[in-house]
Amino acid sequence: MCGICGAAWTDRGDALSGASLALMMDRLVHRGPDDSGTHLDPFAALGFRRLSILDLAGGHQPLSNEDGTIWTVFNGEIYNFPALRHRLEARGHTLRSQGDTEVLVHLYEDEGTEMFALLRGMFALAIWDAPRRTLVLARDRMGQKPLVYRYDPGRGRIAFASELKALLALPDEFVPRRVDPIALDQYLCYGYVPAPRTILEGVAKLPPAHFATFHDGRLSIERYWSPDWNAERRRPIAEDIEELRETLGDAVREQMVADVPLGAFLSGGIDSTIIVGLMQRGSSRPVKTFAIGFPDPKYDETSYAETAAKFLGTEHQTFRVEPAAWETIPDLAWHFDEPFADSSALPTWYVARETRQAVTVALTGDAGDELFGGYDRYRALVLTELIGRLPAGPRRVLGGTMTRVLPRSTRPKTRLRALHRLLEHIDEPAASRYLGWMTTFDEPARLALYTDDQLDRLASAADADPAMSDPASLLSSAFAAARRRDPATRAMGADMLTYLPGDLLVKVDIASMAHSLECRGPFLDHRVVELAAAMPVDRKLRLRPGRSKVVLKEAFADLLPPPIRKRRKMGFGVPLARWFRENLKDELRSVLLDPVSLNRGIFRPEAVRDLVEHHVDGRSDHAPRLWALLMLEWWFRRHLD
Repeated sequence: MCGICGAAWTDRGDALSGASLALMMDRLVHRGPDDSGTHLDPFAALGFRRLSILDLAGGHQPLSNEDGTIWTVFNGEIYNFPALRHRLEARGHTLRSQGDTEVLVHLYEDEGTEMFALLRGMFALAIWDAPRRTLVLARDRMGQKPLVYRYDPGRGRIAFASELKALLALPDEFVPRRVDPIALDQYLCYGYVPAPRTILEGVAKLPPAHFATFHDGRLSIERYWSPDWNAERRRPIAEDIEELRETLGDAVREQMVADVPLGAFLSGGIDSTIIVGLMQRGSSRPVKTFAIGFPDPKYDETSYAETAAKFLGTEHQTFRVEPAAWETIPDLAWHFDEPFADSSALPTWYVARETRQAVTVALTGDAGDELFGGYDRYRALVLTELIGRLPAGPRRVLGGTMTRVLPRSTRPKTRLRALHRLLEHIDEPAASRYLGWMTTFDEPARLALYTDDQLDRLASAADADPAMSDPASLLSSAFAAARRRDPATRAMGADMLTYLPGDLLVKVDIASMAHSLECRGPFLDHRVVELAAAMPVDRKLRLRPGRSKVVLKEAFADLLPPPIRKRRKMGFGVPLARWFRENLKDELRSVLLDPVSLNRGIFRPEAVRDLVEHHVDGRSDHAPRLWALLMLEWWFRRHLD
């Protein structure tokens, strides 16, 4: 893993100085504490910070081809680089190093931008083609590695980096410090800012599975891969099981290649247990595994992780998170660069920190839920589709009368609360229903929160970019990617396009790289994704409790102890509701009700006070909303104030 940054320009007067490049690299030192390097060209500059994983002695970057005309900086791992290396050598290329980076420059010489379809791995990279004065940027298919950029078409220049904080090392005239009202609205809706926007106007994320070409002052962006979510393949389940065992097993074997100590996160869920089981099967010694939990049993999975570790024979360590973790929030806000409202970033941060004490690389079970129907909300979509077929009268009773009559619970993780969430959107189309379940602040709540000035800013931004003005359009567009499939499959496909790259993979990348830990996800291998996308929904979930990930459980039954195979998904949550009413209520008030926070001109002070006090006194559960506001305020303090 590494951090990359740099720039390209058309006018020599706009050249990025070596001093500015060094400032950008300094902001990325946590991503690469082992080595650094630069390449300065009359029309480009490349910077690199390295965390040594492969070819420890020979992996210095930036790296060029034989004659020094093609240069690259690269963050990630190319798992199929040995096969690509043999291919290049057979064509007459001379490779001087033993790692994966040098493969990229020679592959670009042969294939140009067609090269990205040949790569299997996780990556964000930049290639400077000096003879053509062309900069190429690219991200891996699933979006495991981040890449942000600031393109200035008026000046014909572009700057890029692994993290936004590196761009913020540049002068204000290059990277404006203006909050994007639409991005802020998206954040309050989803809890993260979806690609291609960032929280700052004029700064963008390169979307997953895309490459960008900067030439003659112009920037073009193209997608190079997309799984076909509409192509359902029905065949005997034994064939799906056989291919899944082979494909996922191959992905795990490839991702275990490292010249440094390697381990795994083990939550005790289906996905991480399978990954660890496959690792242990291919290892001659016990795999090092790591889990984190809480004193609150509703949020603690460590007993299941210990059951899995004992069953598989791993060398296991458990850590716990207490409310004192509040002290970590300013560090989270600094490293995440944008406001980020997934509270599971907190335990992820801690498990990454502790894991790094023992290993440099950790495998994860990320994407197992999205690919194989692991979330309860997928079954909820199936159930509500069945309810939607009822006559109008019974449907109105369930969707209206029942939600008014049933008492509302202010405690998270209760059946009553889950029932309310299931029924309150029952008459809406599937995409709208799903959005209602995924939203932090729905549209009425956001509009009630904003000041008049902020509403004006949002309206002006919407007039300038009407296609992106409604946060709901992001999810409805993602749902349409699998329009010919059932609602649950459409939701899984939508999550793979939005929630997974925008939330989960950002969380893991930033939290792990803050501690110089590389995380790899075998479920994210594009061959596994394509296989899962083609499976019918009944291979993944059924309405009966516990009947999720059907094909996954059958394919790897030998790796799953019975308590784990039969358990319901718990989720990687944090007991925020209790913390904000007990241990941390004073700290919550001290930040959100501080005059600095209340006077930013974005939110109505009385609306924020109501959210805080109604939660603290137990009238409502606003914990996710309060956490979103809290992380936004800390982002302001760490990056803009």
